[in-house]
Amino acid sequence: MRSVSTPWGKATAIEELAVAQRADGRRFSSLVQLLETERGERLVRFAYTTGGTARRGPVTLRARDVERLHAALERTPALRDVLLGPSGRPVGDDDG
Repeated sequence: MRSVSTPWGKATAIEELAVAQRADGRRFSSLVQLLETERGERLVRFAYTTGGTARRGPVTLRARDVERLHAALERTPALRDVLLGPSGRPVGDDDG
């Protein structure tokens, strides 16, 4: 696991998913990372990458990319639970 810097200090990347995207012939990926600080606090970081380095800034996903994000969350259960809750549905989403 690799260490990353955050405003709350160093953290370890626990899980990460990347959604490959393309715009105007440029290729990049949007990243969603589950991080854990040295004190055990969990953080979720959204970033984008153009060649392996996570960059801050606005992360923009098209609706079809959000669908791919949901599919990728199936392969990252800890990240899915933090974002959607243990039920796999958004927290507060109670259909019944």
